[in-house]
Amino acid sequence: MGIEVLKDEKNDIEIKLDNVTVAEILRVYLNKNNVEFAAWRRNHLTEPAILKVQSSGKTVKKEIGDAIANIKKDLEWIRKNVK
Repeated sequence: MGIEVLKDEKNDIEIKLDNVTVAEILRVYLNKNNVEFAAWRRNHLTEPAILKVQSSGKTVKKEIGDAIANIKKDLEWIRKNVK
């Protein structure tokens, strides 16, 4: 999976992701954490998604890290309970 950071500031980041599913899951979890703004866009179906995240509290990198940790925790719960 390709990831490219297009813009990186304390409270604003744009990331290019090859996988739209990952972009959507991150968007959902980031919005659950009440970030100021989290959305992705894609100019064309053949192009990668661009995820934009803005935060007014924690730094954006911290928010993304927290979202990834929550995703991992939920996936582990699913793995244990589906067996």
